Amino acid sequence: MKDAFSNITEWVFDLDNTLYPRHTDLFKQIDWKMTDYVASLTGLAKDEARKLQKQLYRDHGTTLNGLMMEYSIDPHDYLAHVHDIDYGEVEANPALGELIASLPGRKHIFTNGDVRHAENTLRAIGIEPVFDSMFDIVAADFEPKPARGPYEKFLKAHVVHPVEAVMFEDMPRNLEVPKDLGMVTVLIVPRSGSTHSAEQWELAGGDAPHIDHVTDHLDDFLADVLEAIGPARNPA
Repeated sequence: MKDAFSNITEWVFDLDNTLYPRHTDLFKQIDWKMTDYVASLTGLAKDEARKLQKQLYRDHGTTLNGLMMEYSIDPHDYLAHVHDIDYGEVEANPALGELIASLPGRKHIFTNGDVRHAENTLRAIGIEPVFDSMFDIVAADFEPKPARGPYEKFLKAHVVHPVEAVMFEDMPRNLEVPKDLGMVTVLIVPRSGSTHSAEQWELAGGDAPHIDHVTDHLDDFLADVLEAIGPARNPA
């Protein structure tokens, strides 16, 4: 653990199902909002609209990217619609914010969502003052992870050297490019015994070579990292 994180000064976190556990199922609300949007756009029945939505998601990285490419939608209208959700389902976890604040160096959010959704989610968790930057789908010119482009844009925009960075993510395929670029990768998996909604392919590949570390509890993992790197690098 100490060797893996001793030189890390850039801590990069995905948002959904990473900074809160997947069993929170906040994204389930967004998911059905996406289905409603697709149904309204195409005139399809809800079952068929959901099938189309899931195919667009799998083929294009996000439903939004698929709709932009195949239906030329207004992305800002779409984002406002799908993120109009109840954030009350997110459990407050200020202790996670304290752990992240104690990490040495800069902290970043890198999400396929937008800044407004990130801010609302972080506010619900109770850790919004912690991060130095947020890189969202708008900053990525609407090109989503797992494509290489948004990672390169993120690194350039915030002058992040990948060999000094670690990426925390809940989807194995979204860690392939970070590993290739030289980042340490940490996969956040659903907690044992929890109930959650997810496509099987979203969670596939957790044992792939581009995954350096796996945890089902981000708080405990970060506590272990801080203990391993020692008080000299822990400003708390």
